[in-house]
Amino acid sequence: MRSPMIYLAIAIAVASNLHAQWPAYPVGKIPRNADGKPNMDAPTPMTADGHPDLSGVWEFKNPPSTPTPGAPTTPATGFGQGPRPGVINQFWNIGSSIKGGLPFQPLAAELRKSRIAENSKSNPDALCLPMGLMQLNTHPQPRKMIQTPGVIVMLYEANTGIRQIFTDGRPLPSPDVQPWWYGYSVGHWDGDTLVVETTGFRDDVWLDVEGSPLTNAGKMIERFRRPNYGTLEIDVTVDDPKSYTKPWTVKIGQRLMPEAELIEFICNENDRSAGHMVGR
Repeated sequence: MRSPMIYLAIAIAVASNLHAQWPAYPVGKIPRNADGKPNMDAPTPMTADGHPDLSGVWEFKNPPSTPTPGAPTTPATGFGQGPRPGVINQFWNIGSSIKGGLPFQPLAAELRKSRIAENSKSNPDALCLPMGLMQLNTHPQPRKMIQTPGVIVMLYEANTGIRQIFTDGRPLPSPDVQPWWYGYSVGHWDGDTLVVETTGFRDDVWLDVEGSPLTNAGKMIERFRRPNYGTLEIDVTVDDPKSYTKPWTVKIGQRLMPEAELIEFICNENDRSAGHMVGR
């Protein structure tokens, strides 16, 4: 039997592509080609203090998937195909772009195996709960970044998530801080790269649909780069000795949606699916 999470991912991807957004409103600052379409290769916009401006509405851009024998390689544009038909690759399995997969500790590998055996029915996304940052950044629903001098706010359409990245010089809190779903994030600029460190996670974070874990011992370092107007690149390093034998890094691509806004997404409204999420 196919997992309900598969159908959920497909439905979300289809709904996202409909772009039932805020009514069309002309935005004058979009660089355009001669044909009137947004010029995604235009120079990176900059803020008044000289840093790249990461603001905008962004959607996940999947890297090439590993094809099954005889199947063509999925190009690195759009959502791409994952290990199952119709499912986004890194969203489903964040280690799909790493040769040999993620370096799991034995207990973490068993935990992920048990979550897959249960069709991922306890994934926070299926329960209208906050998802792990990695799953949010590979989610088919877009996210909006709002950059100010002291804080960058990320609004996730998926399950109406809100994240704050403080760039005002404050340190990370002490290890005994109240754990959060998204952890605590501080950032600083290294040239044109925004480096974000996040700690203070809960002990039950899912990094992807199949349940790659992150514990309260985990630390995440993200490096945000905007090489041109329409592209955002995020290198993410996860260091969690409880779950993995060594730190590992993946690249997550984002593509600007210059003429779109987020929609209102209330996951719990009229939700009748949770009772039907069953294992094999």
